[in-house]
Amino acid sequence: MRYAVLVTGPAGAGKSTFCASFMTHLNLSKRTGHLVNLDPAAAPTSFEYEPVIDIKELVSLEDVMNDPDLHYGPNGGVVYCFEYLLQNMDWLEEELGSFEDDYLIIDCPGQIELYTHHPFLPTLVKNLSRLGIRTCATYLIESQFMEDKYKFFSGVLSAMSAMVNLEIPWINVMSKMDLVTANAADPSGGARNGLRGRRNIARYLEPDPMLLSMAHGDERSTPNPRFHALNEAIVKLIEEHPLVSFLPLDLTNPDSIETVVSHIDYTMQYGEDEEPKEPHDLDGGDFADE
Repeated sequence: MRYAVLVTGPAGAGKSTFCASFMTHLNLSKRTGHLVNLDPAAAPTSFEYEPVIDIKELVSLEDVMNDPDLHYGPNGGVVYCFEYLLQNMDWLEEELGSFEDDYLIIDCPGQIELYTHHPFLPTLVKNLSRLGIRTCATYLIESQFMEDKYKFFSGVLSAMSAMVNLEIPWINVMSKMDLVTANAADPSGGARNGLRGRRNIARYLEPDPMLLSMAHGDERSTPNPRFHALNEAIVKLIEEHPLVSFLPLDLTNPDSIETVVSHIDYTMQYGEDEEPKEPHDLDGGDFADE
């Protein structure tokens, strides 16, 4: 059985860094993992591990943007690259053919529209399934989203939309948690993002929609009643469809990446011939207990 993890999320969420830490963890665990790059805009220097499969060998964003007949900008160019990939799936199938019983960590681009409503990744997932590759996805947003409740819930809705669009086993990750926990432990910095300690952080890892309904009282609020009506509709949506929760990821803590990987293993039932293992306890559990 082959396994693939799609690493998705907006630009700046730390996807490539997470992929490198994932690879390191597998290597230290004496497991075989391979990095696959599906970001046609990725610079070669951005990879700590060299990809075994690189979409740029098929099509690159630079070539598309420099093509005088196309006239694409960055976002349109990435969409074109994915369309080109889907038209040439035989190339990807041939590249994947030599990997058996391995973990494929697929680093995806940062254009969230690719995950939320375009058919490209669902089509790719169907092709991976047809090839006998068991697939799940991770969706990363960075912890700085918690500094702004409106930005945070836009991230929650994006994650929810991507989950519905792809329809595969899914894990959401709150990355760069070392930045938040350092502030939460420091009285002089804990209030910088309004978290005021670990208990409030738990309200973001298990998104509490009341955080958004309470946001109308802050100094950034607007008196427009339609704005508040929209907030109430979003709160109701999240309450009725509690699909999104986040695993905290602090790459300065080796146990944190192990926790995330164990949840990915469990989600895909990695090594199904063996007795399935429960995932490690969440590091974020401490937040709820204080």
